[in-house]
Amino acid sequence: MPDVALRSKVPGTVRAMVRDVDGREVVWVEVDASDRRGALTSESSSTLEHAAAAALHTRIPLVCIMRSSGADIVEGFGALHGWGRAAKALADCSGIVPTIFVVDGPAVSGPALLLGIADHVVMTEAAYAFVSGPTMVAEFTGVLIDNDELGGAASHARYSGAATLVAPDLDAAIAMASQVLAYFPQNNDEEPAPWPTDDPNDRSTPEAGALIPPSSTGSYDVRAVIRALADDGELLELRPRWANNVVTALTTIGGMPIGVVANQPLALAGTLDIPASQKAARFVAMCDAFNVPLLTLVDTPGFYPGKDLEWRGMIRHGAQLVFAYGRASVPRICVILRKSYGGAYIVMDSKKMGNDLCLAWPWAELAVMGAGQAAAILQRRATPEDRAAFEADYTERLLNPYVAAERGFVDAVIDPAETRQVIASALQALVDKREHIQPRPHDNTPL
Repeated sequence: MPDVALRSKVPGTVRAMVRDVDGREVVWVEVDASDRRGALTSESSSTLEHAAAAALHTRIPLVCIMRSSGADIVEGFGALHGWGRAAKALADCSGIVPTIFVVDGPAVSGPALLLGIADHVVMTEAAYAFVSGPTMVAEFTGVLIDNDELGGAASHARYSGAATLVAPDLDAAIAMASQVLAYFPQNNDEEPAPWPTDDPNDRSTPEAGALIPPSSTGSYDVRAVIRALADDGELLELRPRWANNVVTALTTIGGMPIGVVANQPLALAGTLDIPASQKAARFVAMCDAFNVPLLTLVDTPGFYPGKDLEWRGMIRHGAQLVFAYGRASVPRICVILRKSYGGAYIVMDSKKMGNDLCLAWPWAELAVMGAGQAAAILQRRATPEDRAAFEADYTERLLNPYVAAERGFVDAVIDPAETRQVIASALQALVDKREHIQPRPHDNTPL
C-alpha cells in the first residue's frame, strides 16, 4: 500500500506515516538529521507523540528512525516538554504494540532515554547515543572520551545492553528490525503469525545431547543446542554481545515463534549475574507481553558470587527474573540440559515457578549445590576416603533427575533425541492456554 502521511504540514525534523514493511502495516517515523542535526523542537516532538498515539490507537507496531542531537537549545523549555510528551506516548505503547528504534547517527541528551523505553533498538555502526556527552564527562570527571567510545554501537552492544542488534548501515538495520518484528504479532491481543517450514515436528535430535561434554564442568555452546531443536537450525539472537552468560533468542519450532532463554556455559560457566538477570527478565517480560511462548534451557551452577555483585543489588536484579517468570502467562516449557543448582534452579523457570512442562535429560543434576560443594560444607573434617564416599552417595541419591521426577519437580526425563518432538507437541497442546491475571493498576516490578 502507499504511505499515508501523518501531520504532513507540521514543520520540524520529524516525519510520520503509516507504511507497509514486508507485508506488515506499521507507523513509521523518521527524524531528519539534515535539519539542525535532528534537534527536537516542541512541534517535532508533537509529531513523534502523535505517531506513537496513532500506533496505540490503531494497534500496529511503531518503527522510528532516530537521528537527533537532542532537544532544541534555542527553544528551551518548550523543546524539553515536547520530548517528555513523546516519552509518555511511547510508554503508553509499551506491552500493547511492538516498538522498535533504529539509530543511524546521534541520539543524545534527554531524547536518548526514548531508546530505553522501546522494545528493541537496532544501531548502525554510524550511530552513537548517550545522556551526557564527552564534553560533560570531561568537565565533571576529567576523563577524555569520544562519541564512539562513550556511546557508539559497539559500546551499547557490549557494555550497556541498550543495543539489541548492530548493523553495518541503515538498510541492514531496517532489515534487522523487520526480521525481529516477524516474530511478534501486531499487538498484544493477537498471536504471532506461524512461519512456513518443511522441518518435521518429529525430527529426531540426537545431536543436541551429543553436544553436552561428559564432564559436568565441561564447556559447550548452548546456541548449537538451540539450533538443533529449532526449525531449519535458524535463530535470531538478541543482545548477543551483552551478558553473554545467558542467551536470549527468537526462533520457531513447528512453525510457531518462540522465545528462548538459555544459560551459556561458554561464559562465566553459565552462572547468573546482574546483567544476565536483567537481560533475561526483560526478554521474558517482552515475550509474555506479546504472546510469544517461552522455552528455557537450563545449565547453571548458580548465581555468580562476589561482594561487588551483592553491593550492586544482586538481590534486586535477580528478583527481576524471578518476577518476570512468575508473572508470565504464555506457554512455558523448561528443559534441564545438565546442571541446575541452588537459587538459580528456581529462577530459571522451575516447575514450582509455574511452567507448563518441565523436562530433564537423563544426566541432569538438580540440587541445592553440586556434590563437591556439599562435601566441602558437610564433610570438611572427613578423611579423603569418607569425603569421596559422601560425594558418590550424594550424586546417586540427590543429583539424578529421576528423584526430582518422583517428587513432581520434573514432568518427564526424556532422551535428548526426543526433545524437539516433545516441545513441538507441547506447544500445539498449549496453543489455547489462557491464565486469569488478577486485575491491578500495574505490577510493582523489582527494578
